[in-house]
Amino acid sequence: MAIDTLLVANRGEVALRVLRTARRLGLRTVAVYSDADREAPHVAAADRAVRIGPAAAAESYLSIDAMLRAAHREGAGAVHPGYGFLAESAAFAQACESAGLVFVGPTPAVIELMGRKDQARQVAAEVGAAVVPAVQVDGEGAALADRVRDEVGFPALVKAVAGGGGKGMRVVAGPDELQAALASAGREALAAFGDASLFVERYLPICRHLEVQIVGDGTGRVLHLFDRDCSVQRRHQKVVEEGPASVNSELARAKALDASLRIAAHVCYRSLGTVEFLAVGDEVFFLEMNTRIQVEHAVTEAVTGLDLVELQLRLAGGEKLWLTQDEVTAEGHAIEARIYAEDPEHGFLPQAGRATLVRWPSSVRVDSALETGQEVGAWYDPMVGKLIAHGTSREAARLRLVDALDNTAIFGLTTNLGFLRRLVSSERFARAEIGTSWLDEHATEFGTADWRIPIAAAALYLVEHARQRSGPDPFGPDGWRLGGPSAPTRLALIAGGERKELVIHRGSDDEAGSVVIEGTGGVVEVRGARVEGGQLIAEFDGALERFPVVAVPGAVLVAHRGTSYRFELGEAEARRSASEDDLVVAPLPGTLVAVSVTPGDSVRPGDVLGVLESMKMEYPLKAHLVARVERVGFGVGSRVERGDVLFELAAEGE
Repeated sequence: MAIDTLLVANRGEVALRVLRTARRLGLRTVAVYSDADREAPHVAAADRAVRIGPAAAAESYLSIDAMLRAAHREGAGAVHPGYGFLAESAAFAQACESAGLVFVGPTPAVIELMGRKDQARQVAAEVGAAVVPAVQVDGEGAALADRVRDEVGFPALVKAVAGGGGKGMRVVAGPDELQAALASAGREALAAFGDASLFVERYLPICRHLEVQIVGDGTGRVLHLFDRDCSVQRRHQKVVEEGPASVNSELARAKALDASLRIAAHVCYRSLGTVEFLAVGDEVFFLEMNTRIQVEHAVTEAVTGLDLVELQLRLAGGEKLWLTQDEVTAEGHAIEARIYAEDPEHGFLPQAGRATLVRWPSSVRVDSALETGQEVGAWYDPMVGKLIAHGTSREAARLRLVDALDNTAIFGLTTNLGFLRRLVSSERFARAEIGTSWLDEHATEFGTADWRIPIAAAALYLVEHARQRSGPDPFGPDGWRLGGPSAPTRLALIAGGERKELVIHRGSDDEAGSVVIEGTGGVVEVRGARVEGGQLIAEFDGALERFPVVAVPGAVLVAHRGTSYRFELGEAEARRSASEDDLVVAPLPGTLVAVSVTPGDSVRPGDVLGVLESMKMEYPLKAHLVARVERVGFGVGSRVERGDVLFELAAEGE
């Protein structure tokens, strides 16, 4: 391999993933970091690390000049872009080549051609692949709406020409929604990819999202590494991926594989890439091509046994494909779940905070850069990790993933772990009855956690912790100690702002280890409880359960089936001030990119007051009552923190 020193032009789990293979291949490695990532795990994992700028991505991870300076400073001969940021930037690839650096990916010309969805559609059509009807956005007003109605039809999908990851996409039900969707998608695309170009295509609400992993050596020789199903997505952002795809039509699979090879060969593709399709019955329609490694590449690695980053590095080093199509085999099934710092019970808003405790499972592959004590800010994408389960069948992989989610705990940071656990354990997912709109239509079915068992575990932990300690109990002067074999223990915990009076009865000598807990919304029976290594271990309904538990001042934290719970101790209940009804506050840190009202305006519930951009996504800020706007707290472009008052309203009668 001609490469000896590799700079990884990315951050987080993808940087760690690339560094892992580079280290195994004996390469010297260089990491880059912004001011927000100085203490990040990927910085410590590399041989060398270079600061590239402040926290804002535009001044660090999206700065081509900063990346080139870092590479030359450390003597790197090659640059791996990972995914996101500059991974699909033809300008970056060209700058690397012009500077004498090997860009680990396709040629700049192919990135420019296939990285733009409009041009990629033309290539697909040239080789005979079916495409969804679409029109280019080359103007505004009634003329565009008429073209969309006549050539595409409604509902339609506004899409960014550049990039991916669900950014810059909006579903439009009718012509009245088109202009607002274009403005919002354009802003988001510009922030994420530096390109606000858009087009509008027909929206297919009932379909499967298939993608084919391809690899080529730049000579026209290409192979497929089988397919994946990415239909489980929320707001066009993938949440769960699996491979091989669980399609109902083998003809659709065959068409996707064939079209992918023809497209890749047509452009003499070099490196890894992903060709994506929408499948409806036996038909497949070309969607786009990602000229980079994907978040979900681990699914393909699990079933093929290939290291896709190694493939990239060896091809970038000048090697030709050494595999034949017959030598690429797939064994079993793999499912990947993406873990995001977001709140499923409040509109999936991205979350920021410090992870006070992180425990990953050992039974599956874990790709993550999140560690205990790490701060997650609002500067970058909210994905903090992924779990990849592999089994002999889809059901075996699914059950293994459920178990892995049960054994994952993240305290101090709100995540979608519990939501994922409920999703992959649902009957619909088990039967693979999924489609691209399935999760958006059924998200509420997976969004509510059941605190009955966790609060019982929290209460039992407090009691067992007190029994096993010597000396005074840390939680109060009475220590909630058991007075005798059958004396009940009473305590109060606050769950979701509500006070819960719990009574714990220990069994008789004949029922040693038996505990009955009342006040949880029912009666919970437990046997054999003990505290060991930061866990409460006990039998609930005859099954052995392990609950990661942490006691903090005034509260106890419990993880159960992916969800982390915080139960407060004491008498006070959380109450919301009535005056807060008149305030619209920032739900998370970000930048105010639009303000739609001025003081004196009248608003109704659902009216958009402004738009907050955070973690590469836009969030409309809406009025929740009939009111008059009293004050606008910040102007467009202002950087705001979570809890800042953005709009002050005065309630008015209907």
